[in-house]
Amino acid sequence: MSQKRFSIQVHKDYLKFSAAHFLIFENGTPERLHGHNYKVFVEIESGLDEVGLVIDFKLIKPLVVKILDDLDERFLVPGQHPELSISEVDATGMEIRYREKRYVIPKDDLLVLPMNNCSAENLASWIAGRVEGEVFAIIDRGRIRGLSVGVEETPGQRGTCTIRY
Repeated sequence: MSQKRFSIQVHKDYLKFSAAHFLIFENGTPERLHGHNYKVFVEIESGLDEVGLVIDFKLIKPLVVKILDDLDERFLVPGQHPELSISEVDATGMEIRYREKRYVIPKDDLLVLPMNNCSAENLASWIAGRVEGEVFAIIDRGRIRGLSVGVEETPGQRGTCTIRY
């Protein structure tokens, strides 16, 4: 017996953010500080509502933009990496240390995220969690079957997080 799946996929040129980061690899080697112009893809899987929609595109796009605005033009730092430390330098500055590396940055430019590495996959998971909270505020939770968020660092290279319900 065949079964139909329905979803909406949102990938617009304006669903993007620019940010600096560095990864810390398994052997402890850190990348050099660098940045990306990230693009974000969102898919929501659900049953159809009474008018034949998964969810109105017009509801999803602005909430994703709002989430991405929080990431835009920031230095993204993983707040849960066991060897990385973050401390206040003064009223306006923060210090990030990883082994021999030291960065001092204005507080307003820094965003510490609850993850162990600022990889595309972890960013996708963080964004998915925020989208999930916003979507459940506007659509019946029981209708949602899945949510997927992709974060593309460069064309053809993206990390994805998929949540199934």
